[in-house]
Amino acid sequence: MPESIIIGKVDEIPPGKVKGFSKRGIRFLVANIDGAFYAIGSTCTHAGGPLEKGVLEGNVITCPWHGSRFDAATGKVVSGPASNPEPTYKVTMSGKDLIIEM
Repeated sequence: MPESIIIGKVDEIPPGKVKGFSKRGIRFLVANIDGAFYAIGSTCTHAGGPLEKGVLEGNVITCPWHGSRFDAATGKVVSGPASNPEPTYKVTMSGKDLIIEM
C-alpha cells in the first residue's frame, strides 16, 4: 500500500521548474508543468546523472551529463543514450502542500 508523504509547498516549484527530493532512500524530482505537478526518478537511467540539475523545456527534462531526455510527466525516454524509463510517482495537492505517494 502506498505511503503519502508531504514533500513541500506548491509555491516552492514555479511553473517550468523542477526540484529534487530524497525520501525513504528514493531520489526523485517534482516538475511543475503549466501548474500540474509530476514526479519521476531523478537518477538518470543511463549513467546516474542528476536529472534535477537538468533543464526542463515544456515537459522534457534533459540530463546534464550525457543529454538523455525524459518526459517529466510519464518518465518515458524521449531520446537517448538512456533506453530505460524513469519510475513515476503520484503527486497530489492538499491546500498548499505537495504530497507524493511512495
